[in-house]
Amino acid sequence: MPIIALTDATFVDEVKKPGLIFIDFWASWCAPCRAFAPIFEKVAAKHPDVRFAKVDTDKARAVADALSIRSIPTLMVIREGEVIFAQPGAMGERPLEGLVRWAKEDAKLPAANAQAR
Repeated sequence: MPIIALTDATFVDEVKKPGLIFIDFWASWCAPCRAFAPIFEKVAAKHPDVRFAKVDTDKARAVADALSIRSIPTLMVIREGEVIFAQPGAMGERPLEGLVRWAKEDAKLPAANAQAR
């Protein structure tokens, strides 16, 4: 599945869809963002069952402000509108793969267990 470019207009509808979405908040002028991009793309290609998206914080300022994005890159994982993970800073391929595995397994937990976290 290709990486989705999210905007202020499309963000809410996309994150409320069923399933997981991994979002990379970035900007074109950000060197760490440019370094993280190929890692994000490589991991996204390995997981067609998960949605991956990017938010250009210069173009989607309302979303970045609403989510208090103060450092980029920031990686956020959302399940049906609920943030289950958010972390500023670039991430390596192995940690990102581990995060994908965790999020997939966490999504399989019964609702009662998920609330106990």
